Amino acid sequence: MSVKVAISKAANQWHPAFSPILHWRFGLLTALVLVGMVVVWSVDACTIKNFIQAWRSRQDLPFVTAKNTYRDSGKLYHIPKRPVVRGHSSWIASELEPNLTSNLLARWSARGREPCEDSKTVEIAIPSLDDGKVTELLAGDVYEFVFQAMDDSGKPRCSGGDYFETDLLGESWKSRPLVKDFNNGSYSISLQVHPDFDGVYDLTIILLYRHFEGLKMTPWRFAYDRVLRKIAIRFHRSSVQLPELHACKESDFTRDVWIGRWTRHAKNDDCEISNDGRYRCLAPDFPCRAPWCNGSLGTLESNGWVYSAHCSFKMFSADSAWNCLNNRWIFFWGDSNHVDTIRNLLNFILDLPQIHSVPRRFDMNFSNPKDQSQTVRITSIFNGHWNETQNYLGLESLREEGFQNLLRKYFSEDTVPDTMIMNSGLHDGAHSRTVRAFSFEAENAASFWADVMKQVRQRGLAWPKVFYRATVATGGRARTQVFNPNKMEVFNHIFLEKLKQAGVVSGVIDNFDITFPWHYNNRYSDGVHYGRPPAKMKWRDGLIGHHYFVDLMLAHVLLNAMCAR
Repeated sequence: MSVKVAISKAANQWHPAFSPILHWRFGLLTALVLVGMVVVWSVDACTIKNFIQAWRSRQDLPFVTAKNTYRDSGKLYHIPKRPVVRGHSSWIASELEPNLTSNLLARWSARGREPCEDSKTVEIAIPSLDDGKVTELLAGDVYEFVFQAMDDSGKPRCSGGDYFETDLLGESWKSRPLVKDFNNGSYSISLQVHPDFDGVYDLTIILLYRHFEGLKMTPWRFAYDRVLRKIAIRFHRSSVQLPELHACKESDFTRDVWIGRWTRHAKNDDCEISNDGRYRCLAPDFPCRAPWCNGSLGTLESNGWVYSAHCSFKMFSADSAWNCLNNRWIFFWGDSNHVDTIRNLLNFILDLPQIHSVPRRFDMNFSNPKDQSQTVRITSIFNGHWNETQNYLGLESLREEGFQNLLRKYFSEDTVPDTMIMNSGLHDGAHSRTVRAFSFEAENAASFWADVMKQVRQRGLAWPKVFYRATVATGGRARTQVFNPNKMEVFNHIFLEKLKQAGVVSGVIDNFDITFPWHYNNRYSDGVHYGRPPAKMKWRDGLIGHHYFVDLMLAHVLLNAMCAR
């Protein structure tokens, strides 16, 4: 029975004389009730949807367009023109993506399935920052700005894979802001500055590669390398209390991804390069500023710069370094950057300047020049090729049986190394033609080292601590080559994932994060090495001398990892 018929019968039964009037009035009332129900239902549904969308905007961060809207299921919705404030009282942090390799391969193989994926990013839109004014933020808080990739027709792109280089630079602060890819054409960038470092900053965003093109075998053909934004941001001093950085402990090296910064605590404007190529800008005993480091900052020869992450690092003196390394055996397996770091460790920290170089492959004992009873054994095996005079084979060098036997030999003695420091190296960027190919070699390498460690344990010996030392962010002209930062960051994460799955790795030293803020030119590296020895001669950028403190900082970080408790 219809609602109209039911109402009519009820009106006639109540009083026949009023039947026409009641019929009309009940019909109107019913219609109004039905309309009201629809309106209420719509409002409730809209409220629920808006709540869900607002929650998404704070959790997943939506697909943002140039007109300050976001796209969901083909529809555009308005969003507030402001950043998402993730809160304060905590430092920015990140972690390795679960199932990173399989997810990356899935995204790689899915390219080109959508019509909008045929276009390429040429520009971005950042509704919260694109007003042309100096952005005012409070120091201490974490600000997450959503931005949208746009194609050459001004339309939003619907897929990810673009590689953005980011730089946040102030007078006494330099860092790489964290970028997240939401795989739908939208990205976010997170900014945070400690309240002690208020002031005006430059935020620079560079689009280096589009849509995974940096992972190809010939990436120089696809490099975009355009500065898309240089935005002035003023961070105001605030009362926000961030957790004070503590001195690095053993547990601090279990973090897979570091989000650090370089801070400056002194500056000598009259500093000049000496005849031996060194920058002795501060007195050797110039003290660190707590909590950013402890020890003597002057020994870093950085004119006041120092690196810190989720913890702060000790600057080792020769005495404290020898006390840490005495009677220990350190085993290095990696690319030629290890060679530079070992030499800098010996020259600058262990007070052995007479050692001008070390070979790619060596096994030597070193003694403290002040106390010959203190010794350390250092073994270094180059992994760029099974033949130490050649290059660009990388992890595939482990396929050579003789090279495997050489490595196993050092773990078959009566004693074994107590610490191992390894990386995949720039050679893999030059050798592996695809991400899948590198993934296979990384899994094979992790399996090899897992077997070596298993045999050590079967002989009743202690398993060495194994630190994965991430490969550098290549600098200057090398930024667009086969070992570009886009590829090496991915390769770092893949190899680390495989090592963790094999149960090999004990800790991480994120040298990619340490080097990234200085990789834009050749002042601090020759492109692929940050630790070349000081020299007063013309450098890659045409100037005399170069800065070497970035790799020297790594040497101190390594000591922190080996000596932490």
